[in-house]
This record gives sequence, structure tokens and C-alpha cells, in this order.
Amino acid sequence: MSEAYLDDELLIRRAQGGDRSAFDALISKHSARAYQYAFRLTRNPEEASDVVAEGFVRVFNALHNFKGQSAFTTWLYRIMTNCFLDIRKKEKNRSALSIESALVTNEGDVELQVEDTGASPHELTEKGERERRFEKAVARLPEYQRAMIMMYHAEMMSYEEIAAALDLPIGTVKSRLNRARLTLREMLQKDEELFRI
Repeated sequence: MSEAYLDDELLIRRAQGGDRSAFDALISKHSARAYQYAFRLTRNPEEASDVVAEGFVRVFNALHNFKGQSAFTTWLYRIMTNCFLDIRKKEKNRSALSIESALVTNEGDVELQVEDTGASPHELTEKGERERRFEKAVARLPEYQRAMIMMYHAEMMSYEEIAAALDLPIGTVKSRLNRARLTLREMLQKDEELFRI
């Protein structure tokens, strides 16, 4: 049997004992789900990869502190959420480069070109439009609310798991999730015909 299918608890114990292959198996076992979660938070493949990479570095550095009081995945979601929030804080402090600017080379200036891979308005279906508007509304939520919406609705985590992942009381998770849903409802009310609110 492959190490990737071994129980998390066994892999963690072995990794804490210095077994690098056990840690690699732990990463292999959880990397796809971690990326899916990060992508749902960021909506950007490169940023999602950065979140996952930084998250697993933090897991490696802190694994000796993991006591097993919660599921490994709960701990992993907490770390991924913190990485996402930290990256967002750094982005807010970073100046943006315009995609309209030119790249200066030895041969002269080269205009930056970005390929538009989006569907044309004629190709959008009602379902695609609904998803786009919903994702846009979710992206406008505060980061913590967005993370909770993704954990609960996309990752199917329980209130208890979310509370453990974010180190919050269950009542706080429920109230913040409810506020996030109400905010989404208000944002999407203008699209009543699409969402049938």
C-alpha cells in the first residue's frame, strides 16, 4: 500500500520523528484539496499556488507542535486561511504594475499583451452568468467571511470544524456565516431573475 493512503495520524507521527517520506506522503495526500480551497479563496491559479506552497512550508515548520486535538485537515485549513490573509495584506501594501505598460529590453520597448481567454457574451449561458455574478459577490466579501463561505458551502465543513480551523467560538462562526449570507443576498437581489430570490 502506498504511503499516501496511510492514516494521517501515523504519517504525522512518523514525520514528527524525522521521516521525510512520511511528510511527503502527507503533502501528496492533501495537496489537491488544499489547492482547491486556496483557489476558491483567491480565484487566481498563481496566487492559489503561492498560498499552498507557503502553507505547506508552515506545516513543515510547525508539525512538531501538532498535538492531534483536531483533525489534520482542520489544522491545515487554518494555516491555508492564514496564508491567504497574509498574502492579501502584503498585496495591499504593494504597488501595482499596469498591464498597459511597456517592457524595456535591449532591442527596445515591447508592449505587454495579455491574452483574453474569457468567453464572449454570446457564449455565456444563464448558469455561467449566475456563477460569475455569485463569484464576484463572494469576492467582495471580507476575507474572513469569504473563507467561511468556502469552508462551509464548498468544502462542506461543519460549524465545529470551521470554528476549530479559525480558532473562533461556534456562535461567532454561525453569526458571521449568517451575516455573509445576508450580505450575498443583498448583493444579488438586483439579479433576481437569475437567482429567483
